[in-house]
Amino acid sequence: MAVRRLDLGYFIRPASETGGPQPRVEPVLAYLVYHDKGLILFDTGIGSADPETDAHYRPRRRALQHALSESGISLADISLVVNCHLHFDHCGGNPLLGGKPILVQDIELATARRGDYTFEELIDFPGATYEELGGETEVWPGVWIIPTPGHTQGHQSLVLRRRDGTVILAGQAHDFASHFASDQLARHAALHGEEPPLPPYQHWLERLADFDPRRVLFAHDCSVWEPPQTVYPGAAPQ
Repeated sequence: MAVRRLDLGYFIRPASETGGPQPRVEPVLAYLVYHDKGLILFDTGIGSADPETDAHYRPRRRALQHALSESGISLADISLVVNCHLHFDHCGGNPLLGGKPILVQDIELATARRGDYTFEELIDFPGATYEELGGETEVWPGVWIIPTPGHTQGHQSLVLRRRDGTVILAGQAHDFASHFASDQLARHAALHGEEPPLPPYQHWLERLADFDPRRVLFAHDCSVWEPPQTVYPGAAPQ
């Protein structure tokens, strides 16, 4: 079950949203999962937006078709689409995939359809085919969708049980690998019985820990989280 990361552009988050004095440039990353049953596309890039949104985020879009073609893949080859959530920078390529099953949490789809959330042409387009989930599920052997609410109430992550260890495609469950690492340490401190106060962490980290992840990848960070005790090829034996 190989995984390939796709570069679908970037946007510039204004300083008003970064918590600091400077804007921040963030990549937009999608993931192609090669499974015995077919190809899964996790997120589809930056969609069309109104002039105000484009002026706010200054997105640089990279065509999904071009990113796929670099891997020798076409839109027709995709078997399943999984969106971590339905903001315009994660589901922008969905209208190109009409007729393909799109796996999404039911609460996420309902929220998107209520308006003032994303752009409706990215949600209900010709051929839109949703499979609504009400929690976690194993969609194919070794491929799990796990709800990871926080950024949105219906956010979900993709868990891949590979022979060399579990890979988690976390989407925007955390903005950065460093944030995930901090929450992991807070969880370990709590498990070790450290006295409060301790930093809070997301409750679903306990469920992800059940899969013993070896790598965690993100939608807006090129960094990859790995557990502190990681053996790399060529490392000296202990």
